Amino acid sequence: MEKIPMTAAGYAALEAELKQRQQQERPRIIQAIAEARALGDLSENAEYHAAKEAQGLNEGRVQELEGLISRADIIDVSKLDGQSVKFGATVTLVDEDTEEERVYQIVGEPEADVRRGKMSITSPVARALIGKTVGDTVEVNTPGGGKSYEIVKVAFI
Repeated sequence: MEKIPMTAAGYAALEAELKQRQQQERPRIIQAIAEARALGDLSENAEYHAAKEAQGLNEGRVQELEGLISRADIIDVSKLDGQSVKFGATVTLVDEDTEEERVYQIVGEPEADVRRGKMSITSPVARALIGKTVGDTVEVNTPGGGKSYEIVKVAFI
């Protein structure tokens, strides 16, 4: 089984979601199934079928979360330092075409969310940034076309 790198915050978020799904969502779905069963004929009972589908989706996500948590390789970003970009680094980039500044933290795949500034270590941009330092320019082939970024800051927060 392959370990999955993630930050302590990402690990905590997965644990919180697992706890919420097991302790709140699961009992709510069980109650909905019981209420739908009380309505009678299950073959044409839409509430029952919807609750059973929600149960299947919830249990699938619980299993996925348990697998991610069991394979987690937690990396404490606060203990990292250096000048080059690596896992956990918070990188400030300037898009050389638009002069737009963007800040991303390079994190594990399960916790990636670009809208919140969390970039997966497996993304094309992150792979291009690894090992680079402030002042370097990186060329990246993204799904939206070629991009060029300049690294203006590397921090480990």
